[in-house]
Amino acid sequence: MTYKAGVVGTGGIAGMGILGMHDEEIIGKEKIDASHAGGYANTDEIDLIAVADIDEQNLKTFGQAWNIPLDRQYVGHDAMLAAEDLDVISVCTPSYLHHEHVIDAAQSAADPDVIWCEKPIASRVSAAEKMVEVCNETGTELVINHSFRFTDKLQRLHDLIHKQDLLGEVKSVSTQYRMELMRNSTHVLDTLVYLLDARAEQVSGYINGENEAIDSLDAATEVTDSGGGGHLVMDGGAFITVDCTIPRDISSMMLNFIGTEGKLYMNNDDGEWRYWSFEDGEHVERALPGIDGAWTWEDDYKRSFANAANHVQDLLNGETENYSPGTEATRSLEIIVAFYLSDYTGSTIEIPLEHPLCEIPITSW
Repeated sequence: MTYKAGVVGTGGIAGMGILGMHDEEIIGKEKIDASHAGGYANTDEIDLIAVADIDEQNLKTFGQAWNIPLDRQYVGHDAMLAAEDLDVISVCTPSYLHHEHVIDAAQSAADPDVIWCEKPIASRVSAAEKMVEVCNETGTELVINHSFRFTDKLQRLHDLIHKQDLLGEVKSVSTQYRMELMRNSTHVLDTLVYLLDARAEQVSGYINGENEAIDSLDAATEVTDSGGGGHLVMDGGAFITVDCTIPRDISSMMLNFIGTEGKLYMNNDDGEWRYWSFEDGEHVERALPGIDGAWTWEDDYKRSFANAANHVQDLLNGETENYSPGTEATRSLEIIVAFYLSDYTGSTIEIPLEHPLCEIPITSW
């Protein structure tokens, strides 16, 4: 059986490359495997047949690169949703448009069974919650592309922590990643809530107002996304320190876990994972069972899109459960919004956010 896929938005993550992740000389000129379109190309049963964008030149460039017929290159997502019968739709537009495009897709005549949406899930917590609600109502599986979840090593680590009690009760975690909170740091926050299977309860935040993406993206749209961080208390009691104030060129994605049965150091940029078991009152360094080496950008991130697309294929075939549902993606978003609210008010913010706080938008690309 062959499933039909469509893409809304022809930005870099859709298939044409992103500055800082891909070689600058090829961005926007040829197809990139580490993308939604590249993911579909690595499946056996999903064909990318249609694409939509409001920018006709970007639409043409994407269509030529990925061999989309001219009559299936649509100006505007409404035209594609009205004309096509699709099994899966990728939403690759800026985050402040995810809400509109996911809901339109879920309720459309295209009638997709799966929507594969870029991270972060939305710019407002209320928008994320509405996306989840509508997809539940329409029977649409909403998959958020927090790509680390689609790597074998992180899934194995999750199982070690929760099925083999690798760390025992996690008491403390410190994390560090590059700015900006929405555009980049959503990755480390989602990794945190994924590995802990937890949700923040209390948040104290700091926002530095710096955004290095404005210059690198030559962006015309003003956004509120910036560097920041703070302290979290999770619903399981763990205390978390988050520092996402660092510029890209000197940052490392780091998480350091301390539990009653062991401790874990993860540095993804440097390709180093280390684990110590707590034995007879001492920490003894041990290998991580079933994990060969550490997570790396080159070996793991680039494969994550193919893994995610194959996960979408498995969902279409009814062979798995969603690794990255909208309900969990909302957990990282509400932390980011709470950082801003805490910095602005000088107070500790409690989660879940009450109305109208969940209506506060944090805009990004």
